[in-house]
Parts: sequence; C-alpha cells; structure tokens
Amino acid sequence: MTTKQVLGFSFLFIALVGVAWMSIYIGPTTSLDPMILREIRLPRVAIGILVGLSLATAGATLQGLLRNPLADPYVIGTSSGASLGALIAFQVRHFFPEFAAFSTGIFYFIIFACAFLATMSAYYIARSEKQVSIINLLLSGVIVSTFCGALIFLFFTLQHEESFSVFIFLMGNMTEGNWTLIGTSAVIIGICMIFSIMAAKNLNIISLGEEKAKHLGIDVEKFKLMLFALNSLMVAAAVAISGTIGFVGLVVPHITRLIVGPNHKTLIPCSALAGAILVLLADDAARVIAKPLEIPVGIIMSMVGAPFFLWLLKRRQKTKYF
Repeated sequence: MTTKQVLGFSFLFIALVGVAWMSIYIGPTTSLDPMILREIRLPRVAIGILVGLSLATAGATLQGLLRNPLADPYVIGTSSGASLGALIAFQVRHFFPEFAAFSTGIFYFIIFACAFLATMSAYYIARSEKQVSIINLLLSGVIVSTFCGALIFLFFTLQHEESFSVFIFLMGNMTEGNWTLIGTSAVIIGICMIFSIMAAKNLNIISLGEEKAKHLGIDVEKFKLMLFALNSLMVAAAVAISGTIGFVGLVVPHITRLIVGPNHKTLIPCSALAGAILVLLADDAARVIAKPLEIPVGIIMSMVGAPFFLWLLKRRQKTKYF
C-alpha cells in the first residue's frame, strides 16, 4: 500500500469510529438512559455498520467484475430479489411454525436464493455474445426489479392487514434490534468480505479485459459465478436486518476510488469503511429531520443516490469514465 492509501484507510477508519460513537447518542429523544442506548441505539449502529460494509463491498466488486461503473446491487436487481425473498421468508415463518427451530437458517437461505436468482437473471438477460453492455444491464435490472416489485405489491393487495409493517421494513429500516439476526449477518458479511478481498487480484486483472484474464489463466465465467453468489449472500445478509437500502454500492466506490485509487486490494476495504460511514450518517439524518417521527433510511439514501446516478450517467455520455 502506498502512503496515500494508508492515510486514506486510516482516515476512513477513524471517521467510522467517530460517526459510530456520535450515532449512539443521536435520536428523537435526548435521554441517555442505559436501556435506550443498549437496546435501541447500539443495535441500530451495529446494523448500520454491517449494512454499509456489505453493500459498499458488493458495489465495488460488481463494478470491477463487470467493468461497469453503474453496476450496483440495487441497480441490477439483487436488492429487489432479496426483498422479495425476505417477504417470502416472513410468510414461511408465519404459516409453518413447525420450522421454528430452523427459522433463522431458512430465513437467510430464502433471501439469498431470491437475490442470487435475480442477479443471474439480470446478467443473462443483458448478456449478448459474451458481452454485457451498460445499457442492457440497466434495462435488465429494471425488468427484474419491476417483476420483483410487482410480486411484492401483489402481497400488499392480498395481505393488506399486514402490509404496513412489511412496507416500512422494505423501505429500509434499521430498528429491528434482533441480536440473533445481527450476529448471523455479521458472520456472513465478515466471511464474504474476506473472500472479496482475496479476489481483489483477479478483479484487477479482469478490469484490464476478459481476454487478457483468460490468457493469464483465470476462468472468467466461473469467477463471475462465484462473485455473484458472494455478493448475493452479502446483500441477503444486509436485507435480512435492514430491508432495502439502495445506491450505497453505487455512490461509495466512486468516491473511494478518488481517494485511494482503483486497486481493488485497497479499494474494497476502504469502500467498506466509507459505506458504513455513509449509512450511519443517513440513519442519523433519518432520526432527526422530522423528529419525533423517523424517515426510513432507504428514502434518505435514494434521495442521495438517485441524483448521483443521473450525474454519473450524464458524465458517461461525455467521456469513457470508469
């Protein structure tokens, strides 16, 4: 790592610690009751960190893998698939209580399966003659997200008495506070991040072109399948505790790349830290903008991410930016 990269990583780590400490004491109430801090604020900060780490890591690896600066779990439909999976998992746990002993495992498996299926569907719809164009990927992501959204709204129509709580969750809400789910997601995200960092060398090679990667001995299609599964698992672990929070994986890697450069060995861990910071700040804003009411953090991120996406799209029309 260069001096600039070390300084960038150190700055992001210190900033994350500071923002996390601040987030513990921010909320619609100024009470510092230990129970509020322990049972509400601390789990919420833990969820924010985990969600930011996972979504930013997924975004950084997808952009390198597809050599597409617009690639993001939210844009290509992974998050929508995971949200549909969470909805199905809720219903399975509700209608089949006999699986209670295995409920956590089943819950995560269903979310992962739907996220992976959505990702692969978007990829293969966009793929043409072994190439994936940016426009095709965006369109296929819209198709997959729309289909998943239609199924979700069908649930709202058929199960309207339960729809409000599900709707709030799917909009991005970090108030779950279930330590079992938080711990499970932490283990999954930690393992996936380790494998993502281990894949950084191959990502650097693939960024030079798939043909060069094949000549250097990388099985590109097998590597893509592995990373798609890895990213789907990370997104599933995030959605399980927070619902759908979009654009983190789009915004963060671009900003981080300006700080530490394009080397994925540094870009991935730095993006993870920056993602955690961004999600915590968005959650802080969600708590205080309309207090005592709270805005779902997914809305805050969409308000930030959508204009950034448009700016990035316009910039690509003027230059071959990556």
